Formats: sequence, structure tokens, C-alpha cells
Amino acid sequence: MDEIKTEKAPDAIGPYSQAVKTNGFVFCSGQIALKPDGTLMKGNIRKQTIRVMENLKSVLEASGSGFEKVVKTTVYLADIDDFIDVNEVYGSYFKGDIKPARALVEVSGLPKGVKIEIECVAEV
Repeated sequence: MDEIKTEKAPDAIGPYSQAVKTNGFVFCSGQIALKPDGTLMKGNIRKQTIRVMENLKSVLEASGSGFEKVVKTTVYLADIDDFIDVNEVYGSYFKGDIKPARALVEVSGLPKGVKIEIECVAEV
């Protein structure tokens, strides 16, 4: 098992890794709307979703993977009414014919008061 770490995404803010690579897969921890320097990205759900997806992109690339190899995502929303905006931004990152499996749930709160968190699993 190998730890994946990149300066192009924010450091883990707890006792976990940005991602772990094992047995041909990379398991990316949930990313929130933090800039790579660790500061909070303020703004609407679209801006926060872009930041989250860019963080995931950086972690995936550091592992030798990319969005085209993502097999499963989990999306956590603070407000399910943001679903349509999130779906449009999220979908723009998956260009291939086969989209990853996904769960999307509304939660009562997220770290640092952000509106969205996304985790994923991808082939390497």
C-alpha cells in the first residue's frame, strides 16, 4: 500500500491520507472546498464544486490515474437543493461514455461549514 500526497491539493486536516494506492486502485479521501494552501474557498456551490473536483483531479494525477479511470464516487451535500448545479459541474469532469457509479446524499453538516465533499475510487 502506498500513500499518495501532492502539494496541488490541500493537506489532510486529520489523521488520514489524501489517497492510498493498493491492488491497482486509488482510494481518494473526501475533498472539500479548500485551496491547495489550505484556505477555504468561499462562494456558491458551483465554485465550491469546481474546487473539490480540481483537488480530486490533482490527487488522482499524483497517483497515476485520472477522471477517466474513476469507478465510484460519493458526494455529500449540505443542501440537496444544490443537486442540479452540482450535477452540471460534476458531469463536466467525466467525458467518457461510461460514467462512474455514484451515491449522492444530503448530510447535516460538513467540515469547515462547506457545502460539498466528494470522495472517489479509481483504477490506476
